[in-house]
Amino acid sequence: MRKIITLTLLFALGIQVLIAGGYQVRLQGQKQTGIGLIGTPFNYGASSIFYNPGSLSFMKDDYSFSGGVSGIFSNVIFRAQNSDYEATTDNPTGTPFYFYGAGKVIDDMAVGIGVYTPFGSSTKWADDWAGRNLIQEISLQTIFIQPTVSYKLSDKIGLGAGLTIATGSVDLRRRIVPPVDGQFQMEGNTTAIGFNAGLYLNPIEKLKIGVDYRSKMTMKIDDGSTSFTEIPTALSDNFPASGNFSAELPLPANLDAGIAYAFNEKLTLAVEMNLVFWSAYDSLIIDFKENNEQLVDSRNPREYDNSLILRLGGEYKISDKLVARAGIYYDPTPTNEDYFTPETVSLNTFAFTLGLSVMPVEGLSIDLSYLQLEGLEDDRMYTPDNFGGTYHARTFIPGIGVSYSF
Repeated sequence: MRKIITLTLLFALGIQVLIAGGYQVRLQGQKQTGIGLIGTPFNYGASSIFYNPGSLSFMKDDYSFSGGVSGIFSNVIFRAQNSDYEATTDNPTGTPFYFYGAGKVIDDMAVGIGVYTPFGSSTKWADDWAGRNLIQEISLQTIFIQPTVSYKLSDKIGLGAGLTIATGSVDLRRRIVPPVDGQFQMEGNTTAIGFNAGLYLNPIEKLKIGVDYRSKMTMKIDDGSTSFTEIPTALSDNFPASGNFSAELPLPANLDAGIAYAFNEKLTLAVEMNLVFWSAYDSLIIDFKENNEQLVDSRNPREYDNSLILRLGGEYKISDKLVARAGIYYDPTPTNEDYFTPETVSLNTFAFTLGLSVMPVEGLSIDLSYLQLEGLEDDRMYTPDNFGGTYHARTFIPGIGVSYSF
């Protein structure tokens, strides 16, 4: 019985890793998405607030605004080991959005603010699937707010930094299997503060270099609520209808570095490296506000590894009113092979992107993007519950945005 309660809270808080980027799809600009989610060596106006604050001061116009939305269509297929059993998620469509606004205070200084939702997602398995005691449904929503300042030290060097304020909420539902056979739900809200700093270099006309660092953040849940329903009356004292918990989870720092080179007036190629310091996520500690023989505080190992994402992209100017983009990248899973859970199905992933910008009038850009992720099929196990099988994930993400500068 104690194990059931402990695992319940472990999985509920484990989904908070999505805030950090276990499902780290950086949908903060359609132009960047189209070119392989590469952003540090580019100056695409106000969207530099996220990708590299150092390049914001290099924006060509006095004012820049950018907004957009994407649709996330994803599913995961699970096949049990040594069995014909198969289950597929029925995930609702995610709609992450972003908005940026920036302006020049003086010729060499720009300020701006960004509001974006980089890590919202949902996972929904069938209520009666084989892993229902681990997870049935999870919904995660986050909003990031980032005021930013950028200064051009010279015609070749720019520095920038922003304060990152993150708010998030999570709602989890799962089944408690026999001998109890009940329903469990958990809800929590959290905030965190970090920073984003960038360096932008333009040593020669055709070459651009960018480095960006986003700090580690700690998401802390205080007074999250828990509820048990459909519990037999004889066991209700150990499974209270309502309760509270607290927990905290480190969100890893990110170090991004990229290079872009314009071979001519039409073609630009870029490469970027994203180092994610996932080793910060070593364990998960859960503190129940009210303990009994079943509800005990716990420390649960996760033992993630740092991961390195490599990206390659290109941009081709078809005409003064049309620009095409494409990119590819590989994202290795940071998860530990002994602690792989079905609510955060993070597999080794290959992805490709496409993008198109249409400029009907001066200053206005309509930006389209498409991102497809293929989670490579693999056998994975969650050893504490002896639950394992073969997983395969696929995600389609079309997006549209509008940018205007003057």
